[in-house]
Amino acid sequence: MNGFVHSTESFGTVDGPGVRFVVFLQGCPMRCQYCHNPDTWKMNTGSVRSAESLIREYERNAAFYTKGGITVTGGEALMQLDFVLELFRLAKKKNIHTCLDTSGITYHPGASSYNEKLDALMAVTDLVMLDIKHIDPEGHKMLTSHDNAGILAFAKYLDQKQIPVWIRHVVVPGITDDAQLLTRLGTFIGTLNNVKALDVLPYHIMGVIKYKQLELPYPLEGVPPATKEQAANAKKIILTAYWKQRRSLQ
Repeated sequence: MNGFVHSTESFGTVDGPGVRFVVFLQGCPMRCQYCHNPDTWKMNTGSVRSAESLIREYERNAAFYTKGGITVTGGEALMQLDFVLELFRLAKKKNIHTCLDTSGITYHPGASSYNEKLDALMAVTDLVMLDIKHIDPEGHKMLTSHDNAGILAFAKYLDQKQIPVWIRHVVVPGITDDAQLLTRLGTFIGTLNNVKALDVLPYHIMGVIKYKQLELPYPLEGVPPATKEQAANAKKIILTAYWKQRRSLQ
């Protein structure tokens, strides 16, 4: 089976535990206003690669991945679910740690045939890095062009499957840095039993150059980057609500 690959990174250090081989797949239905990879949006473009060829590429540097593994991201990795499933099955045969970086946007609780494949994928997935862009449904729609109901349902699905999860959230000044929203996010995360880490990332503008190259208007023109201090404060608010919720469930 072949997949459409945007690019690969040999020595990723922020895409899961340890040093990792990172596969960026092509295609994404969301249009996040702060997306720094708009060149990954289109489906059925990029390099056509087989799962076997990616495993071989991993193996060329396997000595560096002893505490790492393979991470598949995007775009939106689950837009090519069948391909990720084949890649992860091959990886597990070789005892390679597998990580899926996703927004969960493709998940629909009633989609039985899709969810059967998703169940099979989870059986060979060691870790999911789940991006929760915005906790408020209308805010999420404004920020990404999609509702977040399926994403939050996907988080619950991962909890039921007992799949370890790292939550990621980007702090955008004036959009996702509101204390009430951060508290709501922490409260929601606190209902999950499978959360192993929380990454709160400051919004940056490093992707602006790509919009210019693609002749696309940049949606957040004029919004300043978030500082490390803003991200740290946001994480503190989220964790306060998280632990309050955890204690209430004991």
